[in-house]
Amino acid sequence: MVRGILTTTFMDFNDVGLYTQKVERRLMMGPKSFTSEDVLELHVHSGRAVISAALSALSKLPTLRPAEPGEFTRRAYLNGRLDLTQAEGLKDLIDAETEGQRRVAVRAAEGVTKQKFDKLRADIISSLAKVEALIDFGEGEEIEEGVYEDAKSRVQKVLDTIQGYLNDHRRGELLRSGIRLAIFGPPNAGKSSLLNFLAQREAAIVTPIPGTTRDILELSLDIGGLPVVIADTAGLRKTEDVVEKIGIERARKAVESADISICVLSFPEAVQQQQQRNDLGSEASSHWRELISRDNTFFLFNKSDLVDSSPMPSPSLPSDVEALRLGLLSPEPQHGSSIGDLDLIISPKLDAFPLAATTKAWKASLATGDGAEEFLEGFAEVLRVRFGMDDILSDAASPVITRSRHRDHLQSARMHLETFLEYGPDDVVFAAEELRYAANAIGKVTGAIGVEDILDAVFRDFCIGK
Repeated sequence: MVRGILTTTFMDFNDVGLYTQKVERRLMMGPKSFTSEDVLELHVHSGRAVISAALSALSKLPTLRPAEPGEFTRRAYLNGRLDLTQAEGLKDLIDAETEGQRRVAVRAAEGVTKQKFDKLRADIISSLAKVEALIDFGEGEEIEEGVYEDAKSRVQKVLDTIQGYLNDHRRGELLRSGIRLAIFGPPNAGKSSLLNFLAQREAAIVTPIPGTTRDILELSLDIGGLPVVIADTAGLRKTEDVVEKIGIERARKAVESADISICVLSFPEAVQQQQQRNDLGSEASSHWRELISRDNTFFLFNKSDLVDSSPMPSPSLPSDVEALRLGLLSPEPQHGSSIGDLDLIISPKLDAFPLAATTKAWKASLATGDGAEEFLEGFAEVLRVRFGMDDILSDAASPVITRSRHRDHLQSARMHLETFLEYGPDDVVFAAEELRYAANAIGKVTGAIGVEDILDAVFRDFCIGK
């Protein structure tokens, strides 16, 4: 790299006259530049007017044109500086909003994914060479015994590795696009207050009027370094209001499609056992049971500041669905603390509710903040454990599947490898073809072969000048 100061002259927009401006020039000679080409960078003073004037002056040169989105990265790929997974990792690094996203993107951009997939493809090609040797030389030639079995053994190891990558519960895609969290529960329990607490701003309107939230409000937030797309939903209750009914139906669908959900309930109502049993109709009650029974549902009892912290007797349980709100309480709750594992505190009378043993609940006051931080820390830990984020973030040597195209090609490779293993030595021609298909599928992940049709899709979302 050669650095120097170049003084140049730009014409201003109004053609009033000429002015001079000093800029820093950085000349990077290929193949050691980012694109492997000769590159000249001009560093001007910041400010929109200065940058605009510089671009205006440069645009008057007939040999120059503005770069297309992602053009520099595309040139780096075409010149062999990057493979597709590294280019995608660079794009993810630019877009990263959380620490988890940054760490996974850096891993891909530095070539961890490329190295692992190149190794898989090399092992498949090595096995293919052995199988094709049987075809080329065939009978009458001295071929070492066990060649075909050795190829099958190596392919089995590759297949096991690919299967391990695919058995990741789509954690990489979740980390890249965001874990979908739905907040639901009865009206006035504190759902919108929870959203505002997580967002650290007044993102949702909060009033004491039931049914204030009628539509879904979504926010993308960082919880414990993980990207979470939160949906605040309408309160679930029996209503004749047409608009509110639509909101409740949307709330139900949001919970059903969420990766994880939090049911917000009123702690005072649960303690005082004063819920209105007619609050939910039979149809809504059925939906309520379905939503709270999901193994990805967790519970927050809000408004703990409105309840005396003295010990309470164990609550009696009515037969209504409201029993859940009455039963998920410790006989002697500690004010502001986590309620803990439901399997330790739930009454046997609630066996009709198929709750997962790992389900957790917390109590807090979102109004005063008492217990709120404990809830946030506990829920962040739930996210890390439930989605295995600690595993993928700590294992820097393993690739993370962050895109559906990676998964599709790996699944294709797995299918062809499984088919190969079904063939015997008498079917080496067909067996070799399956290995060739598998190697090509892996090559499409890294861009080693046949990816012209997806290049535009990969690079079009890059910012201008990258």
